[in-house]
Amino acid sequence: MRFRSFGPTPSQVAIIGQGSWYLDAGDRASAVTALQRGIDAGMTHIDTAEMYGDAELVIGDAIRGRRDGLFLVSKVLPQNASRAGVIAACERSLKRLGVEQLDGYLLHWRGRYPLEATFEAFEELVSAGKIASWGVSNFDVSDLEDAMAASGPGRIACNQVLYHLGERAIEHAVLPWCEENGVAVVAYSPFGHGDFPSEGSAGGRVLADVAAAHNATARQIALAWLAQRSFVIPKASTARHAEDNARAGDIELTQDQARRIDQAFPRGRKPSSLPML
Repeated sequence: MRFRSFGPTPSQVAIIGQGSWYLDAGDRASAVTALQRGIDAGMTHIDTAEMYGDAELVIGDAIRGRRDGLFLVSKVLPQNASRAGVIAACERSLKRLGVEQLDGYLLHWRGRYPLEATFEAFEELVSAGKIASWGVSNFDVSDLEDAMAASGPGRIACNQVLYHLGERAIEHAVLPWCEENGVAVVAYSPFGHGDFPSEGSAGGRVLADVAAAHNATARQIALAWLAQRSFVIPKASTARHAEDNARAGDIELTQDQARRIDQAFPRGRKPSSLPML
């Protein structure tokens, strides 16, 4: 597993991490084992949110007694993003996870509360030692500009956004903005939402060919491609799936392989608004 700097934070974070949306929908014991196997394989970046049902509780079970070395992130819903609401939501997440501090805490998407109030609460949590850093999710460039104006430079750790081979909208403006301003990009739903390229499609054949060169799978190649410019947080509900995801963290594509994948999955025109799930 490779690691890199996470935005302006001092942390070195695994390029492939673990998502948890719908993690609570299946067998709990299997989900706990998958998370633990993922950690053992180097996927120490674990992402969750108060919106994700009982995912925080599942993660809490998985990380009990093994908090050291993890980069643990949760998110506050926009309707809870008032100054007092953020503090209360964070306390709930800490309790559900069974930890004393989050490594990152994100505004899940922009809502009606002023960003200044939300960010003041984040900074209060930093001062109290409840979170180590904070960031945003589903922010377009105009939102990021507003966030930078409200917080000042060097405070926004990351922007978590929808990013997969079939949805490359962030490459038009969001990804370049984040790179220019030192904000980490975290890709959620990296396999798409039930629409990963089939083996018989043109793109699927390119992925299969590149995968064969690395003794890998098409999904591992997709993760490796995304991880060139972002941190990637696929979800796994089984130990085997977690191990498969983790192996992508060791794959380094050649320039030619990356170019072929880029051409096979054109990013398309810039949309009028940032796609999100």
